[in-house]
Order: sequence, then structure tokens, then C-alpha cells
Amino acid sequence: MKKKILIVLSEGFEDVEGVSVIDVLNRAEMEVTVACLSEGPVKAAYGTVILPQTTLDKAGDDFDGIVLPGGVKNARSLAKNMKVLELVRKFESQGKLVGAICAAPSLVLSQAAGVLKGRPATGAPGFEKELASGGAIVTGQAVTSDGNIITGMGPGAALEFALTLAEYLGAGKTVEELRSKWRMPKQASEPAGAKR
Repeated sequence: MKKKILIVLSEGFEDVEGVSVIDVLNRAEMEVTVACLSEGPVKAAYGTVILPQTTLDKAGDDFDGIVLPGGVKNARSLAKNMKVLELVRKFESQGKLVGAICAAPSLVLSQAAGVLKGRPATGAPGFEKELASGGAIVTGQAVTSDGNIITGMGPGAALEFALTLAEYLGAGKTVEELRSKWRMPKQASEPAGAKR
């Protein structure tokens, strides 16, 4: 059975982070639903336009995970949205996947939703203080996995983040094939937790 993943976007999301996650999870044969905070197309920070399948209010909560791309404007909007915070907290408590990259781990997961207390995480350079303020252990890695929470640093880590999500969701064979095809070695894992 296909895993069902909700990707939430709003105006100003980081282009490569949103598109990379959608692309890789589709290639991994996940059932991907892109939801926006309001009706209609949503424009990314650098001009990419995505036509979502639904709005967040209509999407429901029947998913195996939620993914929040970054972009400062997008992350700030997601952090103010009560439905986003409700889903993040619910999925985290149920052991479902919660993925966030760039400014989203700091502004949404750590500060607004409060789900990173005592957990290793990474996020956008320059947002380490916001990440740590919610109790996260800042790793400084490109991608950090801690159980059901996966965080990424930013645009340069977008593909690695997307592949890590797919692998967590059980698409290891597809991930290996994509790494080989794209000439992408697996990111070296370092012990989490040194930087606070």
C-alpha cells in the first residue's frame, strides 16, 4: 500500500525544496498531496508556480506524514497557521513522519509547534538561535534524522533531504537506484548533538 504524504506550501516557499520533495516522493511511488493555505496556484520565492491539489483545510489528516519546505516567508506563514501546528503535533505524537527543511524546522517545528525539545535537528544557517530556543539540539548537519522527525539545512540539502524522507518511508530500493543514477553518494552521518 502506498504511503500518503502531505506537503504544505504557501506563498514564498523555497523553490528547490518544494519541488525536490514532490519529485522524489512521486518517483518513490508515494501518494503525494500538495496542499496550500489558500485556493489557487502558489508562487515560490524565485518564481516557480505550483498548482496544489487542495487547500490545507480540505486535506484532512489521513496521511502517513507531513513535510514542510522552507523559505522564510513560507515558514513564517506555516508557523502562524493553527491547522499546520495541530497536524505537526498530532503526527509527531503518533509517530508519523514529520519532515521540515530550511527555516521550517526553526520557525515551525521548534518555536511554534514545540516538537523538537531535546531532539537533534538541523535547519537554515542563521536560524540556529531560533532552532535552539525550542529546545532542539542543533547538529549543523545537512540532514538530521531522529526517529520520525527528519530535518534539512536548506536548498543545497534538498535532494538529500527528499531521499532521506523516501528511505524512511520504505522506498530504500528506489533511493539506491536514484543515488546511483544521479551519482549521489549517501551523506556521511555524524553523531548528533555537538553544537548547541
